[in-house]
Amino acid sequence: MRSSNIRAAVRRPSRRLVAGVGACLGTVLAILGTTNVAAVATENASTGPVAPPTAAVLTPALTADIDTVAISAPDAAAALAAAQASLESAEALQEEIAASDLELEGQPVIDTAPLRDAVERLQEATFVPVLLFPALAEDAAAHAQALDARVAEAAQALEAARAQKAAEEAAAEAQRQAEAAAAAEAQRQAELLAAVNTPAGARAYAQQLAAERYGWGGDQFSCLVSLWEKESNWNYQAYNPSSGATGIPQALPGSKMASAGPDWQTNAATQIAWGLDYIARAYGSPCSAWGHSQATNWY
Repeated sequence: MRSSNIRAAVRRPSRRLVAGVGACLGTVLAILGTTNVAAVATENASTGPVAPPTAAVLTPALTADIDTVAISAPDAAAALAAAQASLESAEALQEEIAASDLELEGQPVIDTAPLRDAVERLQEATFVPVLLFPALAEDAAAHAQALDARVAEAAQALEAARAQKAAEEAAAEAQRQAEAAAAAEAQRQAELLAAVNTPAGARAYAQQLAAERYGWGGDQFSCLVSLWEKESNWNYQAYNPSSGATGIPQALPGSKMASAGPDWQTNAATQIAWGLDYIARAYGSPCSAWGHSQATNWY
């Protein structure tokens, strides 16, 4: 708390507190007076009646108490400043939590009311040096310590909530990117399928696969072009109703091509992969297969 606020508190004493302090001081004086009377009575038991204690008798005890209170005043001001700092920290965190719009685990409650009450009592007491200073300062310090602990707990919960939100957002972004990549790959495959399912696309794919997988060059590919032109015109939907031969290589039956892929009925690339493998196993090369086809009208 600023010193100007403390001075303001000093100028605005509580009448109720003044009355209470007066009563406390009266009690202290009564106790001190009784103590001094008992001491004098003991010392003078043999000399007869003892007169009431004088101001000179009470002065040393009162002076000691006043010195103690005077020393306590700076401690009260320090406790007041520390308590005010704790309140400000709690209020700032409450605003930060509200602005974050996050659900905190356990929903830690930051209750500033007890410390505010302790601060108010300490502010009202600062206008007069009383023996209540140490107790009020200690009470404010205890409430400040408790509030600081709750603030630390809430701050930790806020950080955990932020970390969880960041992890969830990262996971969601990763999922989004994965889905986007999968969609892009699906689109690419669809475009490739659309291209390979044309006669020109099928021939281009067959030439590439024949060279990469079997090492067949242009002369062998020329024989392959002639062979499958005769069989299907490179049409993946070709079907011979009399024999049941199917697809670009005219597999008989067409279900044989399932060994190259489950999409053999709709994908020219699958049909070509099966057809090249069949030629390699049965004839060794496309030109040998083409020669057999010319001689027998089948291969």
